[in-house]
Amino acid sequence: MKKHIDEVLVVEGHTDVVFLSHFIDAEIVTTNGSDVPRETIDYLKSLSKTKKIIVLTDPDTPGKRIRDILDHEILGLCHAFIPKATAIRKGKVGVAESNQDAVLSALSHLLEKRPSKIGTLTTSDLFDLGLVGTADSFVLRQKVCEHFHVGFANGKTLLKRLNILCIDKEQIEKFLQEREIPYV
Repeated sequence: MKKHIDEVLVVEGHTDVVFLSHFIDAEIVTTNGSDVPRETIDYLKSLSKTKKIIVLTDPDTPGKRIRDILDHEILGLCHAFIPKATAIRKGKVGVAESNQDAVLSALSHLLEKRPSKIGTLTTSDLFDLGLVGTADSFVLRQKVCEHFHVGFANGKTLLKRLNILCIDKEQIEKFLQEREIPYV
């Protein structure tokens, strides 16, 4: 039985639509790659007035570019991130290369921009936690990003996403301690 989703899903291409249509019943809009056509942006802007829009792009650089373009143009988007490790098959990275469980998990952990409420995490906090500025920062960031379902990010983007979710330093410390992950 397909999972019904009232929100509009935004994906990159036709193969994503075919894959998702096997287990999701929703309106799905494609960007047709990282050069999002003006017509698609205008259509999504119009839809955003009456429906929530979820961006579900590939966990790669073109996917991030699409997210950035849409975020710049449309207010109130939600983002669902599939971990890159679950989205690789035959050397290709993408939503269609993922699996049903990874997609449904991503859709249950949406990152929504909420400008009225923002966290207080700082760049200094990221340094204190070892998420930036050390040789192990990349690996540590990967684990934190996966745990909090924010998609992989560099330090600046991680700070922005964690603050959108109002995740504080103590929550990150708790996660690292529970997993016995060493940090600075």
